[in-house]
Amino acid sequence: MKLKLLLGVMLLCDIVSFAQSSDPVVMKVNGQSVTRSEFEYSYNKNNTEGVIDKKSIADYVPLFVAYKLKVEAAKAAKLDTMKSFQKEFADYRDQQIRPAFITDADIEAEAKKLYTQTQQQIDKNGGMVKVAHILILIPQRADSLKQLSAKKKIDSIFSALKKGADFAKMAKALSEDQGSAGNGGELSWIVKGQTLKEFEDAAWALKDGEISKPVRTAVGWHIILKKGHQNFYSYASQRAAIINYINQRGLKENIIDEKLDSLAKAQHTTPDKILEAKRIEMEAQDPSLKYLIQEYHDGLLVYEISNRQVWEKAQKDSIGQENFFRKHKKNYKWKEPRFKGMAYCTRQAEDIANVQKAVKGKPFEQWANILRSTFNADSILRIRVEEGIFSKGNNALVDKQIFGKDTVATPLKDFPYTAVYGKKLNAPESVDDVRQQVISDYQEVLEKQWVDALRQRYHVEIDEKVLQTVNKH
Repeated sequence: MKLKLLLGVMLLCDIVSFAQSSDPVVMKVNGQSVTRSEFEYSYNKNNTEGVIDKKSIADYVPLFVAYKLKVEAAKAAKLDTMKSFQKEFADYRDQQIRPAFITDADIEAEAKKLYTQTQQQIDKNGGMVKVAHILILIPQRADSLKQLSAKKKIDSIFSALKKGADFAKMAKALSEDQGSAGNGGELSWIVKGQTLKEFEDAAWALKDGEISKPVRTAVGWHIILKKGHQNFYSYASQRAAIINYINQRGLKENIIDEKLDSLAKAQHTTPDKILEAKRIEMEAQDPSLKYLIQEYHDGLLVYEISNRQVWEKAQKDSIGQENFFRKHKKNYKWKEPRFKGMAYCTRQAEDIANVQKAVKGKPFEQWANILRSTFNADSILRIRVEEGIFSKGNNALVDKQIFGKDTVATPLKDFPYTAVYGKKLNAPESVDDVRQQVISDYQEVLEKQWVDALRQRYHVEIDEKVLQTVNKH
């Protein structure tokens, strides 16, 4: 007996050992293990066929390590404890899990419930009627003369109908309801509460085939022909519309909430714990789901920590930008001269000189506000301006007057007078001339410095033997 038990334990140990070795650890970052399957998920997702900058596994490793280092930095900064982070992550995580709690049968049951509620309400109130009508409009605040004219017209039509005139022909010729006149006055099936009360009261009081006397409503005079009546449509004919309604109005979420509440009560727990148990179950069945959720979790952290350490810092650090530009000024030389200034056109000839006078000696970054407040402050625009740093080919007028190209600059309508003003530069004068490029380069440097510091701060171990088996097992 002991021998059998011992053999069973040994066999179980072998199984467990095999299960663990089937997904070995490829690296540890700050003591946090990364399995081969997680690394494969990330690598394969970011290096699919068709990716422009597809990486080899060896080239991808440092990028992946840097990503994981940033995750550790974010955790150390306790960004994962922020309520805003926890809410956004929980919302995303639950979006992946919640659909598992709803089935086609649940949606069908909800559709039938909505149908039954509508059917019972409509049929209890007299079902549906099919009518045609002839309308003579009475405008709001119509004087007594117009109201009298409308009454005479509707009485004349009613008299003709009593003498046997064809209702559809009369509607086409005389009804002022443009939506139904062309169809002989016929409306779609209607239910109570859908139209004006006076109209409905008259329509439901008629027998099939009967014509009403003139009926006054808020829009005018009607003569109504009741063409038929019936109970509400069948479920089969309305099913597609109801399903679409459920999808568009987000009613699936209500169904899921009800099921979670029901399960929680039955199991004496909470909806959140039900969701958590389902997540563990689904991740065990589908590891890619686990990594998808983990990817979103880590991505939120990396975005926030990178914004604080690199992106926002580089954007706001004007002194750092200036120093970076001065230190690397040779990197921002242009291959060809550029024009820093404006190309503009005016309604009046004298404004050509006035524009130049307004901005002369003023900082370039202030030109736009100066010109706007001086020339275009009222409802009539006096000038049209394009300003910036122009290369050849950016603007026809600049090409012609500054770069000497044989181009045709067509004046804008109503602005026949054209000119350029500014200066030709062989290289950037200040960081303002290339600020976006400087910010981008400054961010790259801050990023590298930050990652280098993280590598010093956190220990990284890579199992090269396991790495060699990635996508090869």
